[in-house]
Amino acid sequence: MSPASQPSPRAGRSGRTRRAVRVPLAAAAVMAALAASAGAAHAGPRERPDARGDEAVRYVALGDSFSSGPGVPDPADGACGRSARNYPSLLAAELGAASYADVTCAGADTGHMTQPQGAAPPQLDALRPDTTLVTLGVGGNDLDLTGILTRCAVLGGLVPDGAPCKDSFTLLGTDEVGSRIASTGPRIAAVLAEIHGRSPRARVLVVGYPAILPDDGTACRPTVPLATGDFPWIRDKEKQLNSMLARQAGERGDVYVDAYAPSVGHDACKPEGVRWIEPEDTAQAAGFHPNAAGHRNTADAALATLTR
Repeated sequence: MSPASQPSPRAGRSGRTRRAVRVPLAAAAVMAALAASAGAAHAGPRERPDARGDEAVRYVALGDSFSSGPGVPDPADGACGRSARNYPSLLAAELGAASYADVTCAGADTGHMTQPQGAAPPQLDALRPDTTLVTLGVGGNDLDLTGILTRCAVLGGLVPDGAPCKDSFTLLGTDEVGSRIASTGPRIAAVLAEIHGRSPRARVLVVGYPAILPDDGTACRPTVPLATGDFPWIRDKEKQLNSMLARQAGERGDVYVDAYAPSVGHDACKPEGVRWIEPEDTAQAAGFHPNAAGHRNTADAALATLTR
């Protein structure tokens, strides 16, 4: 969810071609996956944590573009914007997985867990009774982030000061985006229940979203042409989304992977080499999605949860 490109259609329940959440240059949007930065390399293989004690790891990765890695070098599936260097691939390699299926796909929402996404089969079809580890990174597209961010960018161009996008989504005391997040909660719960039904032995990691904009709420126009007051509002909505994901995981005995906290200071406003989210389409990643260093961060966060 790139400033320099034309708007790409949101991958609805029938479209498999949507790569990333992007908006026009005059209306740069905010949402994609994590990037390659200094200090992301590892000196060698680390001690390998298994999903269930000493049991062989049989891993299935489910999710949207923040998991698939659109634009990250070494593409593995162009239709789904999937990179061979996304965090599921890194995690599978670190764990020495005995089997590994990455069915993450840009544009996926909770509906695509049980329904086809264009030519892609339902993601949950990759699960097996002997699957021991599942990562689930989904929920952003259920909010129609493309529409939200496009509106915010357009309003930011018209009213650069203030918080015109926040105002438009909170008319008459309502919280439209908050309501969308709340309504997505039961969908996440249903997906988790289905995962456990199909793979009862699996440990399930619900993966949150990294910091897209500065955690301190500062603006970085014109890098991200939103109104100055909308930067902290969008940050708060992302935190609300992550809190919902963490709550749904906890209520079902699953584990939440916090990709946000370790990514603070590496948002799209930061310079190349520091940022883990690209502010536009680059050779490192699709606009407003994580680059390779961002995916490394999420893989490390997931590994840390498995060793606790």
